[in-house]
Amino acid sequence: MALTYVAIATVTVGSGGAANIDFQSIPATYTDLVLQTSVRVDSGTAATTLTFNGGGTGTFSSRWVRGNGSAASSSTETFLHAGYANYSGTTASTFQNGSIYIPNYAGSNEKSVSVDSVSEDNSSTAFAVLVAGLWNQTTAINRVTIAPVSGNYVQYSTATLYGIKNTV
Repeated sequence: MALTYVAIATVTVGSGGAANIDFQSIPATYTDLVLQTSVRVDSGTAATTLTFNGGGTGTFSSRWVRGNGSAASSSTETFLHAGYANYSGTTASTFQNGSIYIPNYAGSNEKSVSVDSVSEDNSSTAFAVLVAGLWNQTTAINRVTIAPVSGNYVQYSTATLYGIKNTV
């Protein structure tokens, strides 16, 4: 069975930055969703969060593991960790790269999420992070939002949401 990626929407942050990147009115016509990110924030904090359907209901949780080439760590969070963005302390004009996979987003089960993210930097402090997450709601996902924990996404930060179709 072949998988076909269909670009649903792309958001590129304009001058002045943005508090979040938000995809609304997502159709329930695909099997899975993939969100590809290339982002940078204007603050000294790199962590980003992921919410669904406006974020107002349900319980979010995630477990992440990260490494920077010389050390590794892990933790559990009560939010959906969406990886690390490049931030003011990283090499200028560089952007993080990440992939967020959301299987069975329109199904009637709780929603799982996996994240693979790497910050880009010319030092040993760049992070690679893997995240396993869960949203305990059984409603279909029709809105996906990513946001930095602090600060704003800077100009040229970009995210593209893809729907995945199974084809024969």
